[in-house]
Amino acid sequence: MNPDIEAIFIDVGNTLRILMKDEPHQAQARQQITTLVGTQESPETFCARLDERYKIYRKWAFETLIEASEKELWTRWLLPDYPAAKIAPLAGELTYQYRQSMGRRVLQRDGKQVVVELSKRGYVLGIISNVITAREIPDWLEADGLSKYFKAVVLSSVFGRRKPDPEIYWEAARRAGVAPVRSAYVGDNPARDVVGTRRAGFGMVVIMMEPAGLAKEPPTDENKPDVIIHEFRELLTIFPAR
Repeated sequence: MNPDIEAIFIDVGNTLRILMKDEPHQAQARQQITTLVGTQESPETFCARLDERYKIYRKWAFETLIEASEKELWTRWLLPDYPAAKIAPLAGELTYQYRQSMGRRVLQRDGKQVVVELSKRGYVLGIISNVITAREIPDWLEADGLSKYFKAVVLSSVFGRRKPDPEIYWEAARRAGVAPVRSAYVGDNPARDVVGTRRAGFGMVVIMMEPAGLAKEPPTDENKPDVIIHEFRELLTIFPAR
């Protein structure tokens, strides 16, 4: 443990929340997408084509470290064959439903208790997340009563840059009012999260991986974190009261 750590920034996907497959939930979202767009294609066929286009977008985003706004995502990448004037106003809802078509996202076990306890222990908390939605995470934090615990929430969809670009880490530290060297980051992807955290000059990086995943893809020397945990609640053993 680095005793100089004042702020803890947490990833969302596969860290603070996990994705659960739920076919009725996903089918309803696919239907909503086709209804919004006004297509006569089946939801399955239409969304399968969206998935293929999304893969192309993701490759571009990974290579450039740019995150498109929701309007650009839909008018340029996912539905360029539809009138932009029609699709742009629907972009926020389309993104929300498209994310739901992937599954249902739930808070990690003991997630809220850990967040509350870390706050009580005197840490400034924040979120840094690569995500295509601007609305979903703030709405979820508010609904679950977590908003008040996070001083800085920086989403790539709003900020425009993705991890591992150090800019997104610096922006989060700036909003939290804490120097990068006194900040820790908790993520799940060594290749992305360790590299980005190191580039940004953060004082500590924690990676959460299941034992099976760790055995299959152990971190290399260049993306080795300071600490590896298997469960979210282990953060309480790493960060004592300040």
